[in-house]
Amino acid sequence: GIGMGMTAPVSITAFPAEDGSLQQKVKVSLRIPSQFQANPPCPSDESIKIEERQGMTIYSTQFGGYAKETDYVNYAAKLKSALGSEAAYHKDFYFCNGYDPPMKPYGRRNEVWFVKE
Repeated sequence: GIGMGMTAPVSITAFPAEDGSLQQKVKVSLRIPSQFQANPPCPSDESIKIEERQGMTIYSTQFGGYAKETDYVNYAAKLKSALGSEAAYHKDFYFCNGYDPPMKPYGRRNEVWFVKE
């Protein structure tokens, strides 16, 4: 019953197919604001789960604009190419992150994260 406002980033866990496109299953994650983290409210919708994301080391790339699925796929491919074959990271998923509200037209920030193994 308490409004928490927009959180950033909005993080989508993407599961790439063999060809690099994204599978239809995704998981959208929103950060719970600091004042609610010690005792988060219980969701009234059973499809919403509270998860604790452990600390992680990531490889990241940033880009601007209104991000679409093709943008995330293309920047993930660029990051993969930049890392080459030596970097060890999870290849079965990656994070697509957006930091801005929909009505912000300029200076938008988006990121792709690969999680280091």
